Amino acid sequence: MNKFPKSLQSRVKDDLHNIWMAESREEANKAFALFLDKYEKKYSQATECLEKDRDELLALYDFPTEHGKHIRTTNPIESTFATVRHRTKRSKGCLSRETALIMVFKLINAAEKTWRRIDGKNQLPKLIVGIKFSDGLEVAHEVLAA
Repeated sequence: MNKFPKSLQSRVKDDLHNIWMAESREEANKAFALFLDKYEKKYSQATECLEKDRDELLALYDFPTEHGKHIRTTNPIESTFATVRHRTKRSKGCLSRETALIMVFKLINAAEKTWRRIDGKNQLPKLIVGIKFSDGLEVAHEVLAA
């Protein structure tokens, strides 16, 4: 977003939103191509920056559909750090390094209790053992005959 002028950032944000909120990887790739066509000529640095991380940006389609809303948000991280920042800012200079670390640890533990539980937790064992997902759906395994 920093590579675009302020006057254009709201439109760019909407176009980016179309990419990561697409229902499938195919739709996301179409939205990605549309984004590149729209902005590549005038804002090549921004499109190059986005293009080089394309695989990572679209990796969310390699996870179960239920996990999509958790992957798409940064709120747990942002809200936890906001809590820590709010508290440490007030006590700046009053704490030793060790007591500051203890306080931050306790604050994060307290914040963790309010985190939303993950949807589709039954899918986690499948991810751990390496079962592949495509567009949020489990890819069928072919059984090899011995």
